Order: sequence, then structure tokens, then C-alpha cells
Amino acid sequence: MAEIFSAFLKLGLTSFGGPVAHLGYFRLEFVERRKWLSEASYADLVALCQFLPGPASSQVGIAIGLLRGGYAGALAAWTAFTLPSAIALVLFAYGVAALDSSLDGGWLHGLKVAAVAVVALAILGMARTLTPDRIRASLAVAAMAVALVLPSAWGQIAGILLGGIVGWFCIKGTPAVDQSVLPLPVNRATGVTMLFIFAALLIGLPLAVAMTGNAALGLFDTFYRVGSLVFGGGHVVLPLLKAEVVPSLVNGDAFLAGYGAAQAVPGPLFTFAAYLGAVIGGWTVAAMCLVAIFLPSFLLVSGVLPFWDALRRTPMAQAMLSGVNAAVVGLLLAAFYDPVWTAGITNGYDYALALGAFVLLFVGKLPPWLVVVLCAIVGQFVLP
Repeated sequence: MAEIFSAFLKLGLTSFGGPVAHLGYFRLEFVERRKWLSEASYADLVALCQFLPGPASSQVGIAIGLLRGGYAGALAAWTAFTLPSAIALVLFAYGVAALDSSLDGGWLHGLKVAAVAVVALAILGMARTLTPDRIRASLAVAAMAVALVLPSAWGQIAGILLGGIVGWFCIKGTPAVDQSVLPLPVNRATGVTMLFIFAALLIGLPLAVAMTGNAALGLFDTFYRVGSLVFGGGHVVLPLLKAEVVPSLVNGDAFLAGYGAAQAVPGPLFTFAAYLGAVIGGWTVAAMCLVAIFLPSFLLVSGVLPFWDALRRTPMAQAMLSGVNAAVVGLLLAAFYDPVWTAGITNGYDYALALGAFVLLFVGKLPPWLVVVLCAIVGQFVLP
């Protein structure tokens, strides 16, 4: 356990650059350097976690910990990889409250402008891969329209369902050609149990909240549901969380400031949940929100692994996933317009800063954390 924890803690402290970069760091550390698993097994883990909803890089880490040390190893891997960024964002939330309770500081506005550039780059990269033809590009536009017309969690769910249905009927799936078997210590009985718990919580938590009216349970349900429905990577958590917590629980400016700060810390972007929890109710609520948003990943990874070898070779599953991924691009486009663009770009100076940040990211290949810091400095000392 100590070996697993120390290996992932190092990555949690140094893994800047988002989920794609995290997967590269994992490969270097666990395939090439430590040789904990083979290249084929690692590729299979990545494929599985791209298929599932939730944070792909964190799920790969959970699976590697599961392979190395069972369920305790999975918990150790997740804890070590997640805690550094979660602690940093909770401290940032307390700092925002202490230094600028009105949230009108120039540096905070710079963070919101940085979020414009970061999300734009994410959309560009995802669109290139996930919407390569007319059907999927049209599906992305349709999902964006649904999300804008229904600016709530139901709009996000409707967009995802639309993607799965259109993918099933209109997209030709291609089964995986890799025939390797994933050597993980999870049997099918355990997998079924984990999937049952996942579904029971997804269905049962809203019912329990409706019957009891418990605010803490309602908050847990909110973050658990978001963690269960996010397809396409960390940035897609933005529209789902925005629909759930803004403006009822978190001020829109505080939401975007925290999202900008999340780009400047290492580790998974889903630790943004810890920031929101700290804004809502302090560090104890932050811990609850963090557990709630990652719990579906534990249950899904453990539940689907025993069936993955058969599922990944099914063309229908591949077709539905292609449709869902295309819809995710549309959901992110809707979030890019509102709230990212509408809150971050208020005049020509903001537009110029956002454009410069995008060029630094896209052309200059600067790490996102550095661009975020630069935008905060410019927002504080340069922008009018």
C-alpha cells in the first residue's frame, strides 16, 4: 500500500496538463518504469475508462491500484492522486472568501478569462476526434441546442440520451480488434454487485431526498449524479455542475473563478467538486462532495471490468458510445457560451486576453497552469 500511495502521490503533485497528459504520465510510470502492467493491458484500461462516464484518468488510476493491491490499492491510488489538488482548491476557496468576498477582484476576472481559453481548446481537441463526420457534427449541434433550451441537469441528460439513441440507429460501430484479455482480480459476481449498488444509489438517492428533505443528502445526490453522467472527460463536468449548483448554492462568479483555478493545479479536474463544497459549507462539505463525485467511478470500474472483454467487441456498444461522445461536444459548446463566455468576456480587453491565452495554449503549447497564472496577473494589473 505504501508503494502504491507514494507512486500516485508523486503523480498527484506533478501531473499538470489535464486527463490526456495524466494518461501519458501513468504510462511512463507504471508501464515503462515500474512495469506493473503490460502495454496491452494498459491500453485496455484506457479504452475501458474512455467508455465509462466519469474522469478517465482517475479511473485508470483506480484500475491500476486495483490490479496492484486489490480494493485497498484502488483506494490508496485514488487518495494519493486526488488529495493534492483537492486540498489546494479548498484552500483557494477559503482564500477567495477571506481576500475578496465580493468576488470582483481583477485577478479573479483573469481566471474567468483563462477558463474561456482552456474550454475553447478542449472543445477544439474533442471536436476533431469525436465529430469527424456529418452525422456526429449534426448530433453535437442538436445536443447543444437541447442544452441551451433546457438549461438544467435534465437538458444535459437529454443530450446524452439523444447521443446514445442516434448512435445506436445511425452510426456504424466497429468492434475492437485487440483480442488481449485484461488480467484484473475482479470476478463477475462482484462486478454485478458493484453495478447494482451504482444503480441503486443513482435511483434511490433522489427518492430518499424527496422523502426526507435532508439538505446534506440532497447535496450528496447532486454530486453523485454528476459523477455518474459525465462523458468525455473533466471539462464536461462544467455544464452539469453549473446546472446543479448555480445560482442556488454557488454564485456564478465564484463558480467560474474556481474553475479557472482548477486549471492551475495538478491532478484530476473533478476535484473542482471539493472547491464547490468548500464554498457551500466548508471543508467537511468539500470532503463529502469529493467522495460523492468519485464514488460512481469506483463502482463502475469494479463493476464493468469483468465484462469488458466481451462488451468492447460489440459493434452496438461502440456505436452508442460514438453518439454519446459527439453529444458531449455539443454540451460543452453550450457551456462554453453560458456561463464561460458570457461571464468571462465583457469587453474588447477580455477578448484580447482570451485570444492571447488560447494562442499560448494552442500554438505555444504552454502548460495550462502557467497560462492561468498569467491571466490572473494580467487581470489584476493590466485590465481596466
